[in-house]
Amino acid sequence: MSVVLLTGATGFVGRAIHRTLHQRGHEVRVTVRPGSAARLAAPVSSGGIIETDDIFARDARWWADACAGVDAVIHAAWYVEHGLYPDAAENADCVHGSFALAQGAVQAGVGHVIGIGTCWEYRLPGEALTVDSPLDPVNFYAACKLATHHMLREWLALHGVRFSWCRLFYLHGEGEHPDRLGAYLHRRLSAGETASLSAGTQLRDFLDVREAGAMIAGVVDSGQSGAINICSGRPVTVRAFAEAIADSYGRRDLLEFGSQPPRPSDPQAVVGVCNLENAPRLLAP
Repeated sequence: MSVVLLTGATGFVGRAIHRTLHQRGHEVRVTVRPGSAARLAAPVSSGGIIETDDIFARDARWWADACAGVDAVIHAAWYVEHGLYPDAAENADCVHGSFALAQGAVQAGVGHVIGIGTCWEYRLPGEALTVDSPLDPVNFYAACKLATHHMLREWLALHGVRFSWCRLFYLHGEGEHPDRLGAYLHRRLSAGETASLSAGTQLRDFLDVREAGAMIAGVVDSGQSGAINICSGRPVTVRAFAEAIADSYGRRDLLEFGSQPPRPSDPQAVVGVCNLENAPRLLAP
C-alpha cells in the first residue's frame, strides 16, 4: 500500500477521503491545524500528524520535508468559509500555497499529486459536462481553482510527476455545513419545521460525500491522471432531492416550494459525466 499525504483531512471532503484511505490499508500522513486532530475520521500512524496554523503560508522546503517518503499527495485543503469563499481574496493565497506544495512534492520525489477542483470551472449551465467541456469559471473561487489546475498540471509534467484533478459536483452528507441544502433540510424536517425553498426546478448532480471520498481515494490505487469528474452522472431536480429527504421523515408537507426566489447566479443545470475508472457503486441520492 502507498504512503499518502492528505491536506484538509478534517474538512467535509477530506474526512471522507481519509476514512477510505485507511480502510484500504494506505498509510496516511495528514496536515492539520494545531488542536484539530480530534476531528480526524480515521487513525494515523505515529508521527503522521503534521501541525501548522496555515498550510498556504508554507514554502516549498517545508513541503519537501512534509512529503519525505510519500508516494502520493491528495490536496483537499482550500479556503471554504460558507457564504464567503466564492469571491474571497483568500482564494489567491490558496493558489500560491498549492504551487509551493507542488514544488515541495517534486523535491521530495512524490510520484503522484491529486488536486481537488470544482464543477464551477466549467461553462454553465450544462446537462452533460464532460472533462472536455468548455471551461469558463463562474466566480473568483472557480477561477483560482482552474488556475491551480493549469499551474500544477504544467509544473508537475515538467518533472515527470503524475497529476490528477478531481472536479467535485454537488456533495451532501456527513459533516455538511448546516446552511447547505441537504443539512438545512434535515435540520428543519427533523425538528418538524417548514423548509423554505425555491421552485426547485434546477437540475443538479448530487453525490453523497462518502462516495466522493471513496472515488478520490481510489485514484491513488488506479493511478488515473488528468481531469476527473467526481459526480453521479444523474440529473436530479432540487425538488426531487428535497422530496427524497422529506420522505425519510414522512414530511413532504413541510416543504414550501416557491417561497424563496431563485438566485440570479444559480445556473439551471449542472450535471456531469463521470469518467472515473472503476467507479464504485453509487448510493441513492
